[in-house]
Amino acid sequence: MSLIAIVDIAHPDLALTPTIRERPDASIEVIPHSTTDPETGLFFFLVEGTDETFDDALDRDHTVANWTLVDDLGSTRIYRLQHTDETKLISPTTTELGGLMLKAESNDRGWTVRLHLPDRDAIATLWEFCEETDISFELHRMFRQNEWSNGLTPKLTDEQQAALVSAYEDGYFEEPRETSLEELADQLDISPTAVGGRIRRGTGKLVEMTLLED
Repeated sequence: MSLIAIVDIAHPDLALTPTIRERPDASIEVIPHSTTDPETGLFFFLVEGTDETFDDALDRDHTVANWTLVDDLGSTRIYRLQHTDETKLISPTTTELGGLMLKAESNDRGWTVRLHLPDRDAIATLWEFCEETDISFELHRMFRQNEWSNGLTPKLTDEQQAALVSAYEDGYFEEPRETSLEELADQLDISPTAVGGRIRRGTGKLVEMTLLED
C-alpha cells in the first residue's frame, strides 16, 4: 500500500538553498507538475513575499544555471529555472522509485517536501540516497494512503503555525480585526505578504485536516 511521507531536506547544494537562506522573507513553493519529468531539466517555482530584488539572489545562487520570470503579480512571482550540474535534487530519485513529489515548500534551512511513495522500501532507499549524498533527511510524518484519503494531512510547518498562532492571539480573526498583517509582519520579522501567505496556506491545511472527508 502506498505511503505519504513528510520530510525536511537540507544541503547547501540543494536547489535554491542559497537563495532560501539569503532571502528568508520569501516563501518559495515548487509547482509540482514540473518535477514529475526529471529529463526536462526545467523546474517552476512560485515565490511570494518578494519583489524584483529577488532576481539578484537568483543571479548569485550557484544552483541556478539560468532563470526566466514567467509571471509577475507584484509580490507573487513565477519563475522557470534550470539548475547547474552540481545541484542536488531528490525529485529524479523519487520518480525512479515510482514516487511523486506532491509538494515542496521552503523552510529556514532548505525544503519541506510531501512525497507519495509506493512502500516503506522506497522511503528507505530514498533515505539511503540522501545519506550517501550528505543531504539531511528528517522524516516528520508517514502514513498510509488510505489514511491520507480519510483526511489525515501533514502538520503545519513551523512558520505557518507561528503565523496562525500570532494571528489568533493578536485578534486577526476577530470582527473587527484587532491587528493587521503589517503588525504581524513586524512581530514575525517578515513581509506582510509572507505573513498572509503563511496564514492562507496554514488555514488551507487545517481545512484539509478537519473538514474534508475525501
